[in-house]
Amino acid sequence: MPSLKLIILAFCVAAAAAPAVESSEAGRYETAGEFLHSVFPEGVPVSSTLWVQGDLRHEIESRLGHPFASLRIRYWRVGDSSAWVLDEIGKELPITVGVAVTGGSIRRVHILEFRESRGWEVRLPFFTDQFRHTRLDAGGNLNRKIDGITGATLSVGAVTRIARVALFLHEKTGQTD
Repeated sequence: MPSLKLIILAFCVAAAAAPAVESSEAGRYETAGEFLHSVFPEGVPVSSTLWVQGDLRHEIESRLGHPFASLRIRYWRVGDSSAWVLDEIGKELPITVGVAVTGGSIRRVHILEFRESRGWEVRLPFFTDQFRHTRLDAGGNLNRKIDGITGATLSVGAVTRIARVALFLHEKTGQTD
C-alpha cells in the first residue's frame, strides 16, 4: 500500500499538471479596431467627436440613469451607418460595448471587453443577437423586450443602456441643422 506522502505527492503533481479553469470569462474579446473593420469592411472612416455638454449631456444621463463623466464621445459614420464604442459600469467595472447602427436600428452589438467576475454571458450571441433590428420607440426606449440572464442582471442592464444611448446618438448625429 502506498504511503500517505506518496499519495499527497501524486495528487500535487496531478493538480499542477491539470489545465487552469477560469472562474470567470472576463477579458478582451475584440479590439475597437477589429470591431470597426467588421462594421466598415470597405474602410474605417475617420472618427468624429461629439462634445457632451448642455442638453446633450442631460439627454445621455437620463438614458443612463446616472451622471455621464466623459466630455466627448468618438464615433464613426458613413451615410446612415454609425459605430459607437462606449463604456458602461456593470456592477463595479466598465463593460466596453461596440454598437453598429444602420437606418436607425441596431445592426450589431459586440462586447469588446468585460472586466467583471460575473455576468460575462452578455458577450454570447444568444444575448447580443436580441438587439438586432431594435429601434427607439417614441418614448426613447428600445422597441422590443431584451431577455435577461440569471446572475447577470447588472451586465444586461449596462448593455441595454448602451444600446439605447447609441441609438439616440445615431439619431442626434444624423440630424442636420
